[in-house]
Amino acid sequence: MEKFKVIFQPSGSRGQVEEGKTVREAAQELGVDIESVCGGKKTCGKCKVQIQEGSFEKFNIESEADHLSPIMEDEKRKLKDTEVKDNYRLSCTAEIKGDILVFVPEESRAGGQVVRKAAGDIDVTIDPIIKNYYVELVPPVLEEAEGDLERLLKQLEKSHDLKDISIDYLVLKGLPDIIREGKWKVTATIRDDKEIIKVFPGFADKKVGLAVDIGTTSVVGYLTDLETGEVISIDSMMNPQVSYGEDVMARITYAMTNDDGLKKMNSSIVDGLNKIIVNVTKKVDLTPEDILEFVIVGNTCMHHIFLNINPEPVGLSPFPPAFHHSIDVKSRDLGIRGSPGSYIHVLPIEAGFVGADNMGVVVAVAPEKQDQILLIIDIGTNGEIVLGNSKKLVSTSCATGPAFEGAQIKHGMRAAPGAIERVKISSFAKEVKFKVIGETEWHNKTQKIKARGICGSGIIEAVAEMFKSGVIKKNGTFNKELDTKRIRKNDKDMLEFVLAWKDETSIGKDISVTLGDIRAIQLAKGALYTGCKILMKHHGIDKVDKVILAGAFGSFIDKEASMLLGMFPDCQLDKVEAIGNAAGDGARIALINKKLRKEADKTAREIKYIELTVDPEFQTAFMQSMYFPHMKDDFPHIQDVLDKIPK
Repeated sequence: MEKFKVIFQPSGSRGQVEEGKTVREAAQELGVDIESVCGGKKTCGKCKVQIQEGSFEKFNIESEADHLSPIMEDEKRKLKDTEVKDNYRLSCTAEIKGDILVFVPEESRAGGQVVRKAAGDIDVTIDPIIKNYYVELVPPVLEEAEGDLERLLKQLEKSHDLKDISIDYLVLKGLPDIIREGKWKVTATIRDDKEIIKVFPGFADKKVGLAVDIGTTSVVGYLTDLETGEVISIDSMMNPQVSYGEDVMARITYAMTNDDGLKKMNSSIVDGLNKIIVNVTKKVDLTPEDILEFVIVGNTCMHHIFLNINPEPVGLSPFPPAFHHSIDVKSRDLGIRGSPGSYIHVLPIEAGFVGADNMGVVVAVAPEKQDQILLIIDIGTNGEIVLGNSKKLVSTSCATGPAFEGAQIKHGMRAAPGAIERVKISSFAKEVKFKVIGETEWHNKTQKIKARGICGSGIIEAVAEMFKSGVIKKNGTFNKELDTKRIRKNDKDMLEFVLAWKDETSIGKDISVTLGDIRAIQLAKGALYTGCKILMKHHGIDKVDKVILAGAFGSFIDKEASMLLGMFPDCQLDKVEAIGNAAGDGARIALINKKLRKEADKTAREIKYIELTVDPEFQTAFMQSMYFPHMKDDFPHIQDVLDKIPK
């Protein structure tokens, strides 16, 4: 029977599936969990998936909706008309007739994603661009029937010394009703002391804003009290654009090769962000219309797609963005739900592939104000690095790919309950201990939550432990001389190492780390290390004072494990600090301090960008960086660990 290529996103799982099998059956074969309350009996309608259409160069696939069996009336009844139009199908019903790229929406994924981009503590002066001004107006009389707006502007000047104030048109439309509802007492919300963006009847002190980090793989929103700086609600999701490509280059290619590619990707992130806005406000009994200001960060590709700007030039040498500086846009102009007069502020871009998200990190860490040499690594699908201090700052970007997020890994998965996040391997017996998300203790037979796969921190620790215990060699190949049943060949005749036996998992099969998984980690960590070394060369230094790991992922990886793999150059371990989602923290800082927005624009222009691929030493440096921890470089701060690795 003929087989067809099936790819599931955002997990990245893929394989050849026999013709006639349902999408749900394909998902089961490839280890993709899709919600199905009825157990595949075609009654619950919970297993919705979306079929992506077009040519996907990265995956070498032509995906079309008609590569599935025709939709039947029973199936239609469980789908909305808009869903049918957008190529949604029930995975338990749709049969495979050709190659397909399948996106599994968040609500159809079994198990909720664990939010790993929690808000960090920030110490910054509260001085938001949004301020509320209470005024009491004199009601008009026949002798002085001045316009409502003029009356308001006059009182704002008299009471608060505010001059030359404009007003948003939609706010103006509702002004007469608001003034009379408040019985001539109102609170005007004014942005940057220049524009009235909202008017409340009576006295109001409510001011909330939303900081958003649009990552290549995930999106997180922080609802923030603009008066106190407190984060009052958080919500996150997988970036729905993942179905169009796992990394930035894949999405740029999709925009280039599909006439409606940009439109589709823009719509997906706008729809996704609006879902976050609804969720994050609902949690605290607010509405999207209560949000008065937004700050958005994201890498250059995410930045352009969100703003509906063609990202193609960013993918072509010399990689110029559409613009470098920060920008303010009405939220309604971008289709984003908020207060009708609200603005979205987008932080500046440093260079082609060092975007507004990295400026968020810079705002949070402030290396331009430090004396010590900082190496700041924002670990994600796109790795961004800043090196230096108050005297000199250099930056670069490297394509690490989604392996650190658990994608492109055989049993990789997002950080959800059941994901292996910690691994220990004994040096002698090569026995494995692991811990899964959702359980506080290391795995034991009495635990309710069994292993479903491996998340990013888990695969890092697993590969590090395999190296540390002698399961794999310095070059990433398996030690075939070891006598252990955990090293074996899989059905593709590829060596793998079993982390969890099938009776320890919830998927009914062993969870393993393959040679392909190790190669994916080598490529990702090699890209990071090479970026760090080339920046150090351009800065004229051979060591750094402190390593700062930014990004949600960086907060969950073991410092020793990451150095054992060679993710960054040698450094004193107690000088390696994980600071969480610094890009999101920087967005929050910009949300509550308008002065630092201006400083960000200035700093972005002072950072010198280094393009790695044109450096004459790049290829050699990258090849050497593929080894654990490195082919040649010394690591004195972990040498005692390296000396104990079985030969």
